[in-house]
Amino acid sequence: MSRTRTQHWTADAIPDLTGRTHVVTGATGGLGLATTRALARRGGRVVLAVRDEERGRRAVAELVAEGIAPELLTVRRIDLADLDSVRAFAEGLRADHPRLDVLVNNAGVMGPPRTLSAQGHELQFAANHLGHFALTGLLLDRLPADGRVVTVSSLVHRQGRLRLDDPAGERGYAPMAFYNSSKLANAVFGHELHRRLTAAGSPVRSVLAHPGYTATALQTRDVTGFSRFFYGRIGNPLLAQRPERGALPQLYAATAPDAAGGEFIGPDGLGELRGSPTRVKPSAAAADPEAGRRLWDLSEELTGVRYGLTAG
Repeated sequence: MSRTRTQHWTADAIPDLTGRTHVVTGATGGLGLATTRALARRGGRVVLAVRDEERGRRAVAELVAEGIAPELLTVRRIDLADLDSVRAFAEGLRADHPRLDVLVNNAGVMGPPRTLSAQGHELQFAANHLGHFALTGLLLDRLPADGRVVTVSSLVHRQGRLRLDDPAGERGYAPMAFYNSSKLANAVFGHELHRRLTAAGSPVRSVLAHPGYTATALQTRDVTGFSRFFYGRIGNPLLAQRPERGALPQLYAATAPDAAGGEFIGPDGLGELRGSPTRVKPSAAAADPEAGRRLWDLSEELTGVRYGLTAG
């Protein structure tokens, strides 16, 4: 896919979202909160899918204080690293919402010491990929013909490699290498979902986005050592853009009428670090159909969630 500019698109271009329901994971801060704010300002209902409900309620109070109608915002708990929590969240949401227009797979964990999830999966692979894979599969039939799944990857997907032979990091774990791997998995998943939806004749769009270099708590919450020092003291204060800017690619992917399935949206500046949304090119590994098939098969096996979509 060639790099195509979107004419310095801003959140002011988001169309009226009255009557549309959006699910945003990781909505208590950073990109997720900025995305929630922008969607609700245009009249969209937003389900804040969060691990910490108290933080979710504080986020809602902040948005209401800014003038957003409280009836547009709902807080629901989900721990994406725990597949039981993902299933419980999906069941509750399905019971209350016959239709969900947009799912924004935004939440993430970055660079912690090796930790296993409740089901025994490496934490970053579990929270960043497996949880979103399962959530998407459990909610996909709630999306209408013009529905969208937006999967948020990262610039560093280009530095990652899939670790399908050792997803739990038993034979050697490096925090940032496994983060890069999880973000590549996001990109591979988004492309494979697009291929399978297309093969099934579904009009639902799977769109990818990355925020460039954006200052959020993600870079300092769990990371250790030099990475924590760099992001906390140098990178975030001096080099990164604010979440309101970093969220624009995923907002474009979620709302722009011309955002097509299979596209990857990122910043248009130097090195895709910052700027306005534009169509960017994924790594060859991200777009590889064989990698997509292998990751899909493993993800269905590890989550127990089966989409019923065959490979394109």
